[in-house]
Amino acid sequence: MNFENFNKEIEKAKKVIAIDFDGVIHNDSKGFHDGTIYGDPISGVENALDKLSKSYTILIYSCKSTPDRPLIDGKNGTELLWEWFEKWKMKKYITDIVWGKPQALFYIDDKALRFYDWDQALNDIDIINNNNKINNH
Repeated sequence: MNFENFNKEIEKAKKVIAIDFDGVIHNDSKGFHDGTIYGDPISGVENALDKLSKSYTILIYSCKSTPDRPLIDGKNGTELLWEWFEKWKMKKYITDIVWGKPQALFYIDDKALRFYDWDQALNDIDIINNNNKINNH
């Protein structure tokens, strides 16, 4: 790829919002469970996707799209995700579903930490770990 094409890709990324699937769009309260996509949409997601899709390209990223993930009922994870979006009538908001972290202006993810500096990141991790220990006992 030459620099001109690379710069075009960077400009396209400025119009992309990448959204994690599990825990952000889909309630995955059972974790991997049996590999199916069993949960309901997270409250407010359709309205949010509708609003965002008017100004941004929406990409969904998910571990479910991992190329080496086992097939479920003969379908790969990406196919299952598209079926789920179709079932809940939200497919129209999504441009693509990808494995890995795509180039984007923003990332919306339930497991993310906002990075300011390493001291803050380490402190945030300690706080989260301590809260998890309290909540799990």
